[in-house]
Amino acid sequence: MITRAPSRSAPASNEPLVIVVDDDEAVREGLSSLFRSVGLQVALFASAAELLAAKLPDSPRCLVLDIRLPGVSGLDFQGQLVRSQVSMPIIFMTGHGDIPMSVRAMKAGAVDFLTKPFRDQDMLDAVSAALRIDRERREAQAANTRLQGLYDGLTERERQIMAMVTAGLMNKQVAGEVGLSEITVKIHRGNVMRKMEARSLADLVRMAGALGIETEKK
Repeated sequence: MITRAPSRSAPASNEPLVIVVDDDEAVREGLSSLFRSVGLQVALFASAAELLAAKLPDSPRCLVLDIRLPGVSGLDFQGQLVRSQVSMPIIFMTGHGDIPMSVRAMKAGAVDFLTKPFRDQDMLDAVSAALRIDRERREAQAANTRLQGLYDGLTERERQIMAMVTAGLMNKQVAGEVGLSEITVKIHRGNVMRKMEARSLADLVRMAGALGIETEKK
């Protein structure tokens, strides 16, 4: 699928999407043919402004961006995305690349920096790497969201017990800290394991680390 009309909404899809922003129509069409030849969806835009006005599917994506654009330059647009916390792997294209420019782009998180004319395979390799990065980011984000949802389902006491247990305290020590019987602490601990879907204490410790939980003492 090729998207050329940024004012129209593209259908939701889980298929990877390559977004191309270049003011040269010949370059856009050439890249569109290249990406479609390997089964990728493509969205084409002549400027950063057109892209910002578009509604695109929430699917794994990457941005193939010309570094010299009318209005906002590619590097400036990259900075806008970073400041807006928009996570999208970027592959820069340029016919006038230099080392300082490429260093700046890579430091800001660009996946690759290709100088025109580039080999088709180099572009395909860069896009493949960029889509893999975005797919892994989305999977990690989904896992963290689910983990936070499980944690939100704990009671305040269960969260307190979880923090102490994952910090290494034994049931008897936790009981002394919170003023409960050891049996009651064991019950709370069992509830935490069940609600968090933890298979072991090590699994629960990993979850606590991912959630940024620190030891709580009362």
